[in-house]
Amino acid sequence: MTPPRASGTGTATPENMPPAVSVSAATPLTTLIKRADFLRAARARRQGTGGMMLQGRKRAAGEAAGIRVGFTCSKKVGNAVARNRAKRRLRAAARLVLPDHALDGWDYVLIGRAEATASRPFEALLGDLRYALRKVHGVT
Repeated sequence: MTPPRASGTGTATPENMPPAVSVSAATPLTTLIKRADFLRAARARRQGTGGMMLQGRKRAAGEAAGIRVGFTCSKKVGNAVARNRAKRRLRAAARLVLPDHALDGWDYVLIGRAEATASRPFEALLGDLRYALRKVHGVT
């Protein structure tokens, strides 16, 4: 992905900033922001893999539309640089996998693992996310 072009003043503006997750007309992805949404997902289904932990929750009818996704890493992952690198890799994996494998009306939280999320090969991370989604949805 190419970085956004800065405006003539040398600063990025909201018009030229890329979204945190890709937005598709068929399956719009929005980012979880509120702590309450993260806590609801924490009480729902979860599946651990070698590179991440996935929490998934089917929302109640009328709660929100589309697929919502959140990203988090604890301080166990490392310093701020390591946590941000892990979250960037999780966001990239979510952009590629969720539009095809996630279900409409679900909230997902991707949690980075210490030393595993940042160092795991990217193809393996994508496979981990696909596997975790199948397990959370109850598909074998």
